[in-house]
Amino acid sequence: MTVGNLQAGWGATSGGRGARSASRRPRAVALRWVVAILLLAISALTIFPLVWLVLTSIRPANTVFGGSFFPSSVTLHAYATAWSSTDFGTHFLNSLMVTVATVIGVVILATLAGYAFATLRFPFKNVIYVALLVTLMMPSTSLIIPLYLQLKSFGLLNSRVGLVVLYVSSSAPFAMFLMRAFFETLPHELVQAARIDTAGEFQIFLRVILPLTRPGLATVVIFQFLSTWNEFIYANTVLQNTGRLPLQPVLFSLVGQYQTDWPTLCAGLTMSIVPVVAVYVWMQRHFVSGMTMGAVKN
Repeated sequence: MTVGNLQAGWGATSGGRGARSASRRPRAVALRWVVAILLLAISALTIFPLVWLVLTSIRPANTVFGGSFFPSSVTLHAYATAWSSTDFGTHFLNSLMVTVATVIGVVILATLAGYAFATLRFPFKNVIYVALLVTLMMPSTSLIIPLYLQLKSFGLLNSRVGLVVLYVSSSAPFAMFLMRAFFETLPHELVQAARIDTAGEFQIFLRVILPLTRPGLATVVIFQFLSTWNEFIYANTVLQNTGRLPLQPVLFSLVGQYQTDWPTLCAGLTMSIVPVVAVYVWMQRHFVSGMTMGAVKN
């Protein structure tokens, strides 16, 4: 075969590859456009309830279902009504105290238990771990009556302390599961090196491992803050004193049997989501890295 024939063959091959790559480019561009349109549609459907909530809170009550989507006039009267009619400040502080105490308790228990299950060896380790995970499969509504009777026998009924104990005990297994998955991504050589230096396990946990767990802690904090702040059933069951109720059961009382003041209800709900959004924005960077690192084991 001559050099000319080789060059001709190479040119034909290169031309064929170029034609195939050129034909694939419109398909790739079209696929990206389809994906972008689908993501925009999903984002619009996801954000629509929040936009409707905010717009309803600033519009007159007689235009909630009869007017246009965007209000023709803006009023903040519903926010003043929601604040005064529900004693919003008091119940906001109740929710804040219960949520902060629950988050602290869950973080402490989850980090200690996650570290123990990830790095330590002790009898019946797997059995205990599976037993804790089994509790995640039980619906919360099926546990209301036994938990109510248990808190009553402990004298913790109708108290914020009993509600915090209930929240911590029901949320710790899932948080422990997340922290164990995160601890397993950390280099085990760090623990071994600290043990060679005669460091105790609690000292290793505090000085070596804990400083590396910020992303995992952020993930647990955000999940726990969101679930505790928005919890309704346990709080409405355990607490009978209206002054001790957190925010969500009080806001639910704005829903009338025959008629509901929708702007006032939406104004209260809008104010109630501000702490959740603030916590997520504050810890967003650590939250994203914690979800990705905890999902894959090195």
